[in-house]
Formats: sequence, structure tokens, C-alpha cells
Amino acid sequence: MSRNFGLGSRDMGTAGQYALNNSARDGAVSFCTAATNGDRWESFAAWAKDEGVKKMENVTPELVKEYGQELAEKVKNGEMAASTAQNYVSAVNSVMNIATNNEWKSVSPTKDCGIDQRSHVREDAPGALDRDASARAVEAVRAEVGERAGAVVELCRELGLRSKEASLIDARAALAEAQERGAITVDAGTKGGREREVPITSEAQVQALERAASAQGGDRSMVPEGQSWASWREGELRDAREIVQEHTGGGGLHDLRAAYACDRYQALTGHAAPCAGGEISDRDRDAAARMAVAEELGHGRIDVVAEYVGGRR
Repeated sequence: MSRNFGLGSRDMGTAGQYALNNSARDGAVSFCTAATNGDRWESFAAWAKDEGVKKMENVTPELVKEYGQELAEKVKNGEMAASTAQNYVSAVNSVMNIATNNEWKSVSPTKDCGIDQRSHVREDAPGALDRDASARAVEAVRAEVGERAGAVVELCRELGLRSKEASLIDARAALAEAQERGAITVDAGTKGGREREVPITSEAQVQALERAASAQGGDRSMVPEGQSWASWREGELRDAREIVQEHTGGGGLHDLRAAYACDRYQALTGHAAPCAGGEISDRDRDAAARMAVAEELGHGRIDVVAEYVGGRR
């Protein structure tokens, strides 16, 4: 009988990476996700080897629970973030699901392993807050994926749009609106169909809309005519996301929104965002800025803004 479910390697760590690569080739996950989870699986495989388990057929949910419980201790001791520990356990579940054709009984990082719930308060500045890094990301996307994808990335950074909103926007109409009244209306691709307004406060925003309008040409949005949103999302947009991650070291396109939020927080308060080391004693000004940012991002609750700019200090 072949070892490691016939995945092509007698080494458990390598076999897991093969499983993830196969999944990426099938389109189930991105190659970036496969690589990231492969590194996490390697950590588990090394730990399992020390426990005397050297092949995937001998990996059990009980073993993974023990692994997760050790990670939970690291979280409690301040050696590892809760989100990181949860991701490591989730990676093991992902690999074992692939290897067993979805017969694996997944282990819950929180319920089974005791890892603390991940905090949704941003603690580190988004990589895209670095203007040079975000500019390099935009140019790399333009060069490697295309002008439309590059325009979407720039709109996410300059206007705080979600990737779907930036893809479905009519950039020509938005540019005209921005020049006429100093704001744009965002109504395509929004969550729950909620329309909102984003103020135009810099020339960089106008230039981003100009480039997007040029890339759009005669089409109705940034998604080419004849192509569905789903195929755009899984094709050009996925490629763009991976390139942005490479250049900013952050969470891809969502980090571009966070960078926009941090810029707006600083403009409204005169202080850097808390996640970027800023401190503000005026709680009323802080609250007003958070409310404004929440509205510009299309969120109905002020507390959600902590995910973008950090918590109150």
C-alpha cells in the first residue's frame, strides 16, 4: 500500500504540499494559499515526527487536538497570536481533507484546542499604508495582469472600495461625478445593496479614476464585456490579489481598504491611526473620525472600524 495516501512522496511534509498544489491546479484554492498552508503543514509534520507519527494515515483528530493545545499554550504565553495558531490548525484540516477525499473529521481550533478567539482589532499597520509599496503593487499588477486589474487595485487603495465594488464601478460616470461635486456614489457590488458616498479629497483619487476610466474603455465596468463577475474574480482579480500580497506583505486587497481607512483617520484627527502608532486623547474626535470612516467604507457600525485602524487607546 502506498504511503501518505499515494500523494507522491514518502515524506509527510512534502506529501501535504503536493496535496495542496493539486488543489490549486484544480482551482479550489489559489497557489498563494497553497504555499502558505504548505508552510503551516510543514510545521505540523515536523511536530508530528517528534511525536513518532511519520505518515498521514496515522494522523488522527486526537493528534491534531494535542498539537492545537500546544499552540494554545503559546498564545497564552504571548509567543503566538491567536489568529496564527488558528490558521495553523486550519491548515492541517485543509490538507487532511484533501488527502482523505473529505472524509477527515475537522478539528476546531477554538472548541477542541482551546485557542482563544481571534481578535478583530487591527494591531499592525497595513502594508499598503506604505505609499511606495502600494504603488509598486499597482504597477506590478498592471504589468503582469493588465490595466483593468491595476485600476481595480488603485481604486481599492485610493477610495477604500471593496474589490467587487472597484470591479463593477462605472469609472467614467464616477470620474464625471467626482469632478462635478467632489464625491462619488458607490452602488454596484455593495454589501446588501447599500448605496454610499465617498468624498474626493485628493488629486490622487481623481487620477485613479481617470486611469480606471481609460482602462474601462467603452465597457460598463472594469469587468470586460462578455466576462462574468465570477470568472473575473477567479481569474484576473485572484492574480492581482496575490501580487498585492507579495508587494505589501499584508492581507491582499482588503489591506488596501485598511490603508485608505488609516489615511482618512489621520486626515480627520490629525493623528496616525492607532495600528500605526498614533495616540489621541480626544475621544470625541476619535469617535467622529471612526463614524465617518465607517460610512465611507460602507459599514453601519462604528466598532467595525477597529478592524481597519486599530482600537482606541
